[in-house]
Amino acid sequence: MPPLISLLTDFGVKDTYVGQMKAALLRVCPGASLVDLTHEVPAQDVRGGAFLLWSAVETFPEGSLHLAVVDPGVGSARRAVAARARRGDVLVGPDNGLLVPALEQLGGLAGAVELTGSEYWGPRQSRTFHGRDVFAPVVGHLAAGVPLEKLGRTLEHLERPFSFPRPGEEDGCPVGEVLHVDTYGNLITNLPGAVLPGRFRVHIGSTVIEDAPHAHYQSVPAGNPLTLVGSAGLLEVSVRDGSAEKELGATRGARVRIEPH
Repeated sequence: MPPLISLLTDFGVKDTYVGQMKAALLRVCPGASLVDLTHEVPAQDVRGGAFLLWSAVETFPEGSLHLAVVDPGVGSARRAVAARARRGDVLVGPDNGLLVPALEQLGGLAGAVELTGSEYWGPRQSRTFHGRDVFAPVVGHLAAGVPLEKLGRTLEHLERPFSFPRPGEEDGCPVGEVLHVDTYGNLITNLPGAVLPGRFRVHIGSTVIEDAPHAHYQSVPAGNPLTLVGSAGLLEVSVRDGSAEKELGATRGARVRIEPH
C-alpha cells in the first residue's frame, strides 16, 4: 500500500487549484490515499502554514508523505525541495521555511534534495502553479516507490528564514505570545503545558484570567474568558461560546504572561 499523504495549502476551495493538484498526484499514483489537512491557510502566510503543518504531522503514521504548498515565491529563485525526517516521513514543498518546524517535530532532517529531476515533474509546466506541475507529481512518484535521492540534487540543509519564538521569563514568570488563531477564535500560544505552574493567572492585553488552567470550555459562564492546554500541548486562551480574538482584541503576536498563584 502507498503511504498516507497529507495535503496543506493556501489555495482555498473556491477555485479548482486543489482538485488539479490532487489529479496531478493521482495520475502518477492512482492508489494513493490523500488526507486534506487544510486548504485555508491565509494567503501567502508561510509562517501560519508552518504552524499548522507542525501541529498535524505527528498524528500520521511513520513514513507518511506530506505535501505542503504556501508559496509566495513560486517561479522565483526559491528552491523546490523534498526532505526526509528522521522518523521516516518525507515532506515536499517550497524551501521557504514552511517545512522546517514539521521536520523538527518528526526528529529533524535526515536528508533532502532539490527537485531538479524534471522527468518526475508533470507534463505541464507553469511558473505560477508548482503545486500541480512539480510538487504533486513528485509526491506521486514517492508514493509509487521512487527513492528520494533520484528526485534531484542533494542538499545539506533547508532555508530557515523564521523560527517560532520560544517562551521566555520575566520576574520568574513564564512569558510567551500567541502563535495562531484557530477557526473558533481560540488564541494558541507558544507556552507548552510542561512549563506552566500548577495553578496560575493569565495576563493578555488588559485581560486577566484567574483560576487557570481550566478543565474544559464550559468551566466558566458563557462569554467569559478561560485558558486550557489544548490538543497541540500548548496553552490556549478562549472565550466560552465566543471568539477570544474578537472579545479580547488579541491576535497573533499578542504577549501572554503567566503569574503563579
